[in-house]
Amino acid sequence: FPDATPRQVGRKALAVNLSDIAAMGGTPLAALVSVALPRGHGTKLAEELHEGLIELAGHYDVSLVGGDTTSSDGPLVISVTVLGLSPASGPVLRSGARPGDVLLVTGALGGSGFGHHLDFEPRTTEAQVLLDAADVHAMIDISDGLAADLSHLLKESGVGAVISAESIPIRAEALDATDGRTPLAHALGDGEDFELLLAVSPEDASRLLAQPPFVTPLTRIGECTTEPGGRLALADGRTVPLPPLGWQHSL
Repeated sequence: FPDATPRQVGRKALAVNLSDIAAMGGTPLAALVSVALPRGHGTKLAEELHEGLIELAGHYDVSLVGGDTTSSDGPLVISVTVLGLSPASGPVLRSGARPGDVLLVTGALGGSGFGHHLDFEPRTTEAQVLLDAADVHAMIDISDGLAADLSHLLKESGVGAVISAESIPIRAEALDATDGRTPLAHALGDGEDFELLLAVSPEDASRLLAQPPFVTPLTRIGECTTEPGGRLALADGRTVPLPPLGWQHSL
């Protein structure tokens, strides 16, 4: 992140891990942080990284309980492991979505590269509230992009889905982007939104939307189907295949 401060880097290193806990409905408890600091930048860099880490940890009541610090001739390396408590009913997986389920998303999507990827709030509170308010069949955090992470959820659940292009909530930064890509393209493929995508029954979805359980916006974007694969319903009435746009992991 060429424009990121060390404080922002420290904050994000913890935030992305809290988002993973949120994706399974867990409660984050503690974190282990290990860093390899570039020689010549050690003390000041370490202090600022710690400021970002400790500020976010305090906000989410997470204890920094250990880790390791070393120096390196290479670039900065940070490794964060978060320990969390599973819900009483067990962690929410990607594999529980059913045909007929409604797909909901928190917040808004797209344009993360304009700053959101450094200052987002992990949806840990929202995830726990959702589990108390509804039977959440499947859930994932949107880190690779809506299209890509929807594809992950559908593949694990053995279902398909149709999502409505007009229903996808788009962040203002994506609406105002001047890079030649449409706001919809940003929302589908930018990634690093760190919002929650979840599948619930139509009855639970209607209740959640009629009486939102938190301030963060909650939007219906589509539904699960028996026909495999993701499809996008366009404003002109056409329905087209939705490829897994977004970040592709490689090993």
